[in-house]
Amino acid sequence: MRLVKIETFANEFVGFVRITDESGQTGWGQVSTYHSDLTAEILHRQVAPHVLGLDIVDQDDCFARVFEREHKFPGSYLCRAVGGVETALWDLRGKAEGVPVTVLLGGTPGPLRAYASSMKRDITPDAEAERFRRLRGEHGFTAFKYRIGAECGRGKDEWEGRTEAIIPAIAGAFRGEDVSLLADANSCYAPEAAIHYGRMLADHGVTHYEEPCPYWELEQTREVTQALASLPIDVTGGEQDCFLPVWKRMIEMKAVDIAQPDILYLGGIGRTLEVARMAQAAGLPVTPHAANLGLVTLFTMHLLRAIPNAGKYLEFSIEGLDYYPWQTGLYANDPYRIEDGMATVTDAPGWGVEIAPEWLAKSIYKASEVDA
Repeated sequence: MRLVKIETFANEFVGFVRITDESGQTGWGQVSTYHSDLTAEILHRQVAPHVLGLDIVDQDDCFARVFEREHKFPGSYLCRAVGGVETALWDLRGKAEGVPVTVLLGGTPGPLRAYASSMKRDITPDAEAERFRRLRGEHGFTAFKYRIGAECGRGKDEWEGRTEAIIPAIAGAFRGEDVSLLADANSCYAPEAAIHYGRMLADHGVTHYEEPCPYWELEQTREVTQALASLPIDVTGGEQDCFLPVWKRMIEMKAVDIAQPDILYLGGIGRTLEVARMAQAAGLPVTPHAANLGLVTLFTMHLLRAIPNAGKYLEFSIEGLDYYPWQTGLYANDPYRIEDGMATVTDAPGWGVEIAPEWLAKSIYKASEVDA
C-alpha cells in the first residue's frame, strides 16, 4: 500500500493520527501522551517524509528505515512520533480486512484480566485502600497496584512514613481474599533500600515490584532482582526504555523478571513485538505499561490477546478527570468497560474505536501529503 496523507490532531496532552492510503482507506493511531503537540511536529518533519508515497510491503522494515534515516535522533520523541503512524497503519489494515488488530497479530478477541492501577502518591494509605475496596465492588477487580516512595525520589518518600504505612494498609484491606497486589517505586531507590522494601512487600503478599531503582541503572535493578530471587515477588521494569539495544542488554543480563514495554514510548506494535520475542526467548512474560486511557491501553489489549508470553493482567488506570482532565471526551464510543475485573477486545475491525468529532474540532490540526 501507499500512504498519501498523514494528519495529526493534537493538544499538549494527547495527539491522534489519521492516515489515508491511495485507495482512500483510513486508519487511526496515536502518538504518545504528554507534549503531544511537539511530537506531532516531529512526526511531520522527521517521519512523514520517509513514509509518504512509498510502497509499504514490510511495515517493520519501513519504520526501521525511518530510524536509520533519522539516526542522529534515536531518542524518545522520534519513537513517540513513529508510534503514531505505525499504530494507525494497523488500524487501516484491520479495517481493510474486516478484522480486529489482534487477529492480524495472531490473536483472538476476548477478555483480559485487568489490574486497577493507581497513579496517585498524594493519596493517604487509608483512602487508597478504601478506593480499591470500592472498585472491587463496582467493577470486580481482582488485582491492584499502588505507589511507594517518590517518583525518581533519590530514596525519599512522598511524605515521611507513607510507604511503611501503605504496604500493610493495602494488604489488610484484602486479607483472606484471592487478590493480587502490585507496587510501583518509579525509580525511587538505591539497591539497599530497594531490597529492604522488596522484602517488606513480599511479606505483605505483593507479587509484582515495579521499577525499584532508577530505570537507567540496569545493574542496580539486577542486584535487587537477584537479592529477591528466593521470594515470591517479581521485579519488573522497562516502561521508559525506547532503545532496542538497551532492551537486548536488559533481557540478556536478567535485570528483571517481567518485561514492561510501553507501546507508544517504544515506537509502535512492531517494535513491542520485537521486545516480546526477546523476552519469550529468555523465558520472561510481558506485562506492558499502559498508564492512562488514551489509546495506549487499547493497543495493549490487542497485543496481549496475541502474544504467547502475555503477563497475568492488563494495566488499567483508575484515575478520573481530577488526575487526567485531558481524558474527557476523547471517544465517540467507549472502548474501556471493566466487568467482573475484565476488559474486552471486541471483534470490531481495526482498533474498534471512534475518535470524537467534537474533540478533533478543538485540536491543533496539521497534514502532510504526497505531492500531486
